[in-house]
Amino acid sequence: MATGRTHRPATRSRGIPEATVARLPLYLRALTALSERSVPTVSSEELAAAAGVNSAKLRKDFSYLGSYGTRGVGYDVEYLVYQISRELGLTQDWPVVIVGIGNLGAALANYGGFASRGFRVAALIDADPAMAGKPVAGIPVQHTDDLEKIVTDNGVSIGVIATPAGAAQPVCDRLVAAGVTSILNFAPTVLSVPDGVDVRKVDLSIELQILAFHEQRKAGEEHAAHEGAVAPAVAHDETTDQGPDGDVPAVMPA
Repeated sequence: MATGRTHRPATRSRGIPEATVARLPLYLRALTALSERSVPTVSSEELAAAAGVNSAKLRKDFSYLGSYGTRGVGYDVEYLVYQISRELGLTQDWPVVIVGIGNLGAALANYGGFASRGFRVAALIDADPAMAGKPVAGIPVQHTDDLEKIVTDNGVSIGVIATPAGAAQPVCDRLVAAGVTSILNFAPTVLSVPDGVDVRKVDLSIELQILAFHEQRKAGEEHAAHEGAVAPAVAHDETTDQGPDGDVPAVMPA
């Protein structure tokens, strides 16, 4: 029976909190950029700023990895790249299947960052018979009838779902039954999975709605600031007494 659980417990086998695991890719991205610029070491403050977190949280996160840096020197960039990559499992090859090769699926297939981060697109799968055999990003699309065989033959444990919402749960069920234990879901729906299967959901509409909230709040703050700027003048007019003929009497000294 599906439980609807979409994440593992709060800690991993080595006792690393899930929140720390979620930040490791941010550190790795920042460290990779430093490595590409041949920067040998980086301070916790500099790396935290590049990753968008505070330095105290970064130092706490790295303590779970056994990395404490060197006082006055900082962290060794290349060593941290290796250490975090190993912790995330990126030092091995991960075959991935993408199911649903519409506009979004095709864009994901063409994304060049998979290979450089330890992921290999092993197969592209779509339900449209007209898509079968057509190359996308140099990979021929295969029909969903062969999904289970494709997963088994390629030893796939990670599946990417980019189908319409109505097809996502049946595709998810088939992937899980075939042995997939981690799913990245781009479909605009919540998937139910059995215990032991991880689901990460990427919903672009939700992200846009969150941005719209922040835009509305900023607009409200700007409006309030504008009202506050003109308020003193209005208040002065309302508290100014006029004589019976409309003359404004002299202000009495305090």
